[in-house]
Amino acid sequence: MVMTAPIAFEGVPLGLHEGPPLSLAIAPRQTVALLSGDAGGVGPLGGYVLGLERPPAGRVTVFGTAIADLPARERLAFRRRVGYLPAGDGLIQNLSLRDNVALPLRFGSTASPREIDGRVSVILAAVRLRDAADQRPAQVTDEERRRAAFARALAFDPTALVLERPFDGLTARVAAELLELARGGETAEGARRTVLITGSELPAIVQHRVDQVYRLARNGALQLEPA
Repeated sequence: MVMTAPIAFEGVPLGLHEGPPLSLAIAPRQTVALLSGDAGGVGPLGGYVLGLERPPAGRVTVFGTAIADLPARERLAFRRRVGYLPAGDGLIQNLSLRDNVALPLRFGSTASPREIDGRVSVILAAVRLRDAADQRPAQVTDEERRRAAFARALAFDPTALVLERPFDGLTARVAAELLELARGGETAEGARRTVLITGSELPAIVQHRVDQVYRLARNGALQLEPA
């Protein structure tokens, strides 16, 4: 039985680069990093996966579905299967960290307020943010904001996760800790989630936990780095 790739790129151009388009299928439970030195290379790929924008050519699918092709209601529902951490953090500044994490659950689930509060408390504990949960993004550190962004991306306990520049500005220890949270723990088959990372560099400490690292070469192609 052939399993549908959680995330697949088919003939997708890499920004303004003249190299060949990207065709890559990410296998279930794999953690894959796509790296380039500029935002115009791999930067748009996360948005393509989530259907936030369409690639200029080619196709991007999640579990065999092009999210951008779905009607609006179905598109929002399907995105629950894919957690998303945008570059920076994307937090809403006039909400507390707790409310930022709760927001997708309040608008995208049928859970009761009590169930949502319980779920959010569990996630905040997992990312070690309980003490800062009631503060707004401007009142906390860069690390705490990034922890909150990870927590929000994990709100629906997604099967796949897209992380844009997730480790920028973090210490190696924190980067390693958050990657393990993103992977969702280990099973006999590997990590519990499929994780796609885009950015410019990876901290050395996390590279051994990334199954495949691709980097944009001078010829404009993404090339697999040796293990």
